[in-house]
Amino acid sequence: MKTLKLLMFIGIVSMAFMSFKAFQDGWNVPAKYKSMKNPEEASKENLALGKSLYAKHCKSCHGKDGLGDGPKAEEVEGDLGDFSSAEFQKQTDGVLFYKSYIGKDDMPNYEKKMTEEDAWLVVHYVRTLKQ
Repeated sequence: MKTLKLLMFIGIVSMAFMSFKAFQDGWNVPAKYKSMKNPEEASKENLALGKSLYAKHCKSCHGKDGLGDGPKAEEVEGDLGDFSSAEFQKQTDGVLFYKSYIGKDDMPNYEKKMTEEDAWLVVHYVRTLKQ
């Protein structure tokens, strides 16, 4: 009986922690994005285009290497993340697309600043920033 109570307690604490983590992250990514695959090829040309788009739209906050240390990073209230981390890289392409293209709070919406194709190319590029 003690073992069952202990397992239930551990389960409840684990669920609370996961809920807190989701709340702390603050992103409510719609289900359709979570399973989206990147429709663009990760070719050498597309990675170069993605890098160029990243430099134009992302580098000022997220930094050259995606460490969240760009010149405008101090102006941002939210966590800029570390694009090289395993935690960041384990997100699906669709989640990264949603977060970078649709945005939220300090992360601007890019729907009028770049095409969806361009946003997917940026997703390919940030995949190259892993440790």
